[in-house]
Amino acid sequence: MAATNIPDSLAGLALDLRWSWNHSADQLWGQIDPELWNLTHNAWLVLQTVSKPKLDAALADPAFRKKLDEVMANRKDAAESSRWFPSAWPRAKMSAVAYFSMEFMLSDALPVFSGGLGNVAGDHLKAANDLGVPVIGVGLLYQQGYFRQHIDSDGNQIALRPFNEPGQLPVRPLRDSSGEWLRISIQLPGYLLSVRTWEVQVGRTKLYLMDTNDPANLPEYRGITSELYGGGPELRLQQERILGVGGWRLLRALGIRPEVCHLNEGHATFAVLERARSYREDTGRPFAEALAVTRAGNLFTTHTPVAAGFDRFAPELMRDRMRDYAERELGISLHELMALGRNNPADESEPFNMAYLGVRGSGAVNGVSRLHGAVSRRIFQPLFPRWPSGEVPVGYVTNGIHTPTWDSPEADELWTEVCGKDRWRGDLTAVDQKIRDADEKKFWQMRQRARRSLIQYVRQRLSRQLAGHGAPAQEIAEAEAIFDPDTLTLGFARRFATYKRPNLLLHDRERLLRLLTNRHRPVQLVIAGKAHPQDSAGQGMIREWIEFIRRTSARPHVVFLSDDDMGLTEHLVQGVDLWLNTPRRPWEASGTSGMKVLVNGGLNLSELDGWWAEAYTSEVGWALGDGLEHEDEAAVDAADASQLYTLLENEIVPEFYDRDPAGIPGAWVGRMRESMARLTPQFSTNRVVREYTEQHYLPLASGFLERSKDNGAPGVRILEWQKHLEEHWPRLRFGTLCASTDGGQHTFAVQVWLDELNPDAIAVELYADGDSPVLHEMTRGAELIGSGSAWTWTATIPADRPAGDFTPRVVPRHPGASVPLESQKILWYR
Repeated sequence: MAATNIPDSLAGLALDLRWSWNHSADQLWGQIDPELWNLTHNAWLVLQTVSKPKLDAALADPAFRKKLDEVMANRKDAAESSRWFPSAWPRAKMSAVAYFSMEFMLSDALPVFSGGLGNVAGDHLKAANDLGVPVIGVGLLYQQGYFRQHIDSDGNQIALRPFNEPGQLPVRPLRDSSGEWLRISIQLPGYLLSVRTWEVQVGRTKLYLMDTNDPANLPEYRGITSELYGGGPELRLQQERILGVGGWRLLRALGIRPEVCHLNEGHATFAVLERARSYREDTGRPFAEALAVTRAGNLFTTHTPVAAGFDRFAPELMRDRMRDYAERELGISLHELMALGRNNPADESEPFNMAYLGVRGSGAVNGVSRLHGAVSRRIFQPLFPRWPSGEVPVGYVTNGIHTPTWDSPEADELWTEVCGKDRWRGDLTAVDQKIRDADEKKFWQMRQRARRSLIQYVRQRLSRQLAGHGAPAQEIAEAEAIFDPDTLTLGFARRFATYKRPNLLLHDRERLLRLLTNRHRPVQLVIAGKAHPQDSAGQGMIREWIEFIRRTSARPHVVFLSDDDMGLTEHLVQGVDLWLNTPRRPWEASGTSGMKVLVNGGLNLSELDGWWAEAYTSEVGWALGDGLEHEDEAAVDAADASQLYTLLENEIVPEFYDRDPAGIPGAWVGRMRESMARLTPQFSTNRVVREYTEQHYLPLASGFLERSKDNGAPGVRILEWQKHLEEHWPRLRFGTLCASTDGGQHTFAVQVWLDELNPDAIAVELYADGDSPVLHEMTRGAELIGSGSAWTWTATIPADRPAGDFTPRVVPRHPGASVPLESQKILWYR
């Protein structure tokens, strides 16, 4: 029977997911029900499950009351303390950033995530709380979430889908001013869908979730939000419509008017349409004008390293499910809607691409690492024909992790002692130097304690895993003593997919066995990861590892822990000495798993892909590959595997075991120290959220507010400029080009015929291609006599490169527009 009359203090504490990274209240939940807390780490579930007498007894305990008072005071101080954003930007005209994402990883207590995308979204909200940036999350509440993994006796992955009981999740129904449960309506073809809404507290930040499991809905519609990434294209389309359309309507129902809408991957981009629709409703502007205004406040972040990874929907499906929305609510034809998601709007057979909608409906686009930004520019090149790939308007903000979530108690203790309690709430000034100045003994003591904690956890989890399989008592007893607390411990945990190459270590099994079983310098390895239920190749790689462990002498040295969840990842990244990452370049957009070991003193051995391509130096870890892309995958795999073994044999293992008289591996600790000092601040969400705020949120908010003036008149002028270009651009042409060199300078003069195009609507530039492209704007001179529509543009530039390298070009220009994002036209002299 659930407890009744739960004190507001305890209820508020349990429903605030701040406890998922601030562990000051762990003792309280452990005292109320130690077994349930240890199994679930769900404070709200503990309160919902405990009996009233048991809760009353805890509340009557003076020690419990004292601890509760301390925790509540700590929470109040955190809520009232100053933060970076209000201090750094006291006059910012930005009240809210709406962050739309298909998944959010905040805690295992709220299982509405799969992996990396949710990790980024959840950590973003937590860092926004720490820094005081007004970010609001918008997502879906899944009845079953992502699948849970069971490995059977033959090594086969079995997908399980336990039900998420909302009453036992740390969520609350959203209520309107009258106290009624707030529901959002979405008109589907022939049916009005009811969408329930929920609130999640994340410190001072809010996450709003939606689901369709409303008894008022027909059974087939109640299941729309049943599974994360489940079902076929139609279910995915409906989910993404609820996320984007329903999510924006939810914000409006709550009276929230975000200046910025951050779209975390293409799943969320229907919010572009609904934001424009609501602006149209407010102002009476037609859809095209409304989109021209509102796109200035939208940011599209792509995480996809290959074009095939974007969600695409067939024209027939879009016609059946979205035509009414286009015609009745947006006021446009289905063809006009489809054009926003097509490379060739005239091709009626081309599917609707959600990422293309994100590009065409946003004021800025970014990838999630420096390398991924370059990859994304290649992917989106077709939308910007004839533009150099380096000028395709996709920047990057490299991902990071929320360090307070992922640090171990041992690491937190060291960081607090050296850098202070509030180190992740400011601008990280001098954090790196303070870590460099700390005593090396403290670093090694931290690692020793953290490794022992991990091994204790591995023993407990493996024993429970084997017991659940019905393993013999002897095998369970062996698991309870597996691993050595003083042995070099490697970790590998990620989705099992072919491009991630999780079996690269198995390329030469005998060589791997020699590494693992060396009597004097042994190695032990913890592996975890799921394969998508439809990915037979990924599931086959799991079976290979299970077979290797069971059939070789590796058994005491390698463990595969099933059902990789957030708690398992936490323990791994906190305790391992070395983190392995072996993707096939350039398929790792960013990756965050290796970032999580940084704060804990773990080191990385990774392919030069994603974040590691910009983080790696020889002082902080080890790298695989040559930093290039290759077509012969088999040859690259063999070369990378050989390099992997060689690095372990000749550098990594010897360095770990090379100890001074005090038992400290000096070179290893030196590398730890530099990795922690240099990389932890750089790859934390503290840096990420500040970077998004300063580079995107504030400029986008200003851009949207500027275009919204005078009932959207500036946005209308941009639309008129675009129409003006469309009308006259086809007849734009170059005339004579003259170039001369004198005294170390080139002088260029070129005639341009504009066909009555306003000369202020374009710019003429000199461009030179190469590894370091050069761009110079030319100056407009007098109109050509008698031409009526032609001018000469000139430029004098340093003769650092041959004159023949430079080519004149004409590009659109408007003081309030982003080019080429809002006009892809370009005319080259040749």
